[in-house]
Order: sequence, then structure tokens, then C-alpha cells
Amino acid sequence: MTTTTSEKPLILVLCTGNSCRSHLAEGLLRAAAGDLFEIASAGSKPAGYVHPLAIEAMKEIEIDISGHHSKHLSEFLDRNVETVITVCGNADQACPIFPGQVNRHHWPFDDPAHATGTDEEKRAVFRRVRNEIRRVFTAYADGRRDALKARRA
Repeated sequence: MTTTTSEKPLILVLCTGNSCRSHLAEGLLRAAAGDLFEIASAGSKPAGYVHPLAIEAMKEIEIDISGHHSKHLSEFLDRNVETVITVCGNADQACPIFPGQVNRHHWPFDDPAHATGTDEEKRAVFRRVRNEIRRVFTAYADGRRDALKARRA
């Protein structure tokens, strides 16, 4: 049986601006567990764009987030959100409780949008943060997958 998007539990990744970290996490988690969960991201004060260096950093690992757009978390207040994951301190403070919310995690990461220096130095910060997010969210996806297998056994 194929699961449709509407049947999958929704995991919402929140960050203040919804321009970098939350999109990196959304893309990585979708790649790791998109077969099990619907993944979305939003912000408490959306920047209105996805940072070009975030798109570039993800393209380097063959994940395309160029179609993502910056959204306000209020777009999800009427959705049944199973898990909320905040990736910055401000979003953790501003995060409401969503209908159906069962889990909440707070895993803060540096904001690569604040990187300074040459273009290559900025790219290096985006890559570092992308790799940190990748480690955490891949482990999370693996844990969720293992828990589902154990429940089915």
C-alpha cells in the first residue's frame, strides 16, 4: 500500500527567518525520511526568500531546495502537526503548540546567513552548518525508522 502525503505524519521544522537552517533541515530530513513523513519548514518572522548559498550548499550534495519558499508558521496552525523541531533559539521561544502535536525537539544550529568574509568563507560556513544538520537529522530519521520497525514487529 502506498502512503499519500495527507496520510503521513507532518514534521514541521521552525526557524526565525525560514531562509537557511530550516530549509537545510527540511531538505535533509525529506531525503532521509520523506517516505515516512511529510516534512515542511516555516518561520516566526519569515525572510521572504531562501538564501542562495543554502540552495547552493544543498545542490552540492544533490538535494534540490530551489523550489522551497519562505513561509510563516501560522500557515500550519490549522494542520495536524505530529512533531515540531526548532533549529534556532528565537523560534523555540516563539513556537506555539500545534493541533495534534505529540513531539517537540529543539536543536539549535549557527545561522550561516550571518557568515562574514569572502564568498568562499561564507560557503564554508554554509557547508559546515549543512553537515551538522545532516548528522543530527539523519540520526533522527534513523531513530524514527527503527521505532516504526520495532512497533510493527
